[in-house]
Amino acid sequence: MARTALVAGNWKMNFDHFQATYFMQKLAWLLRDAHYDFDDAEIAIMPPFTSIRSVQVLVESENMKIKIGAQNVSEMSGGAFTGDVSAEMLEKLGCSYTIIGHSERRKYHPEDDVNLVDKVRATLAAGMQPILCVGESFEERRQGIELTYATNQVADVTRDLSAGQARRMLVAYEPVWAIGRGASATPQDAQDAAAAIRRHFAQAFDEDVANDVRILYGGSVKAANAMDLMAGPDVDGFLIGGASLDPEEFSKIARIVALAARRRRKQ
Repeated sequence: MARTALVAGNWKMNFDHFQATYFMQKLAWLLRDAHYDFDDAEIAIMPPFTSIRSVQVLVESENMKIKIGAQNVSEMSGGAFTGDVSAEMLEKLGCSYTIIGHSERRKYHPEDDVNLVDKVRATLAAGMQPILCVGESFEERRQGIELTYATNQVADVTRDLSAGQARRMLVAYEPVWAIGRGASATPQDAQDAAAAIRRHFAQAFDEDVANDVRILYGGSVKAANAMDLMAGPDVDGFLIGGASLDPEEFSKIARIVALAARRRRKQ
């Protein structure tokens, strides 16, 4: 069965709930005007915690098939953990995804592999899907170990998962040197990384699991480079940062991914 493409918008720390509502209203209009078919490519929005409810209400009222996700999740299920938000709370808000291990959180809120494993488990236990972010810095790239580095990050988090848990994972390959810098990996770079990550799942679990895992690319994705980046057969969509803050640009990328997915199914 073909994997469903995904276009995920990570708003990071942008948009209060008023701005989030305006964005979603405009995005709904743009997608409706374009006769967007959500069967071609799924769309997900990851707002700040403060805007999740506003986005969820608008998605329901506009009868949109857009999924909602969170940018982070606690590994704890509840209790005296000030500032944490549990997976169960997010699931009750209608979230389908959580981003785990984004490079900005690894940098500014140091999280070790134990934390990430527990966050993945908490997300899966709540019935959501984790989007695990991996990727190399300039230094690893300079040393020529970027693929090994990325697959090792995946291995560190997934080694104790069951096959059933692993097949529900998504992995976002985001070369750290490309995030927010206007630089992007080449389409071949993106495909090579996605293929290496898929090979890891095949070796660690089996081919069926590997074929189920969706692998996204993130790092200065724009409408201008989206079609080229989708050329690789192992790239299943994007985790988009800056371009997800512009409803017109984001909707263009979604339409491009949907077109690429339709073409892929016909091959």
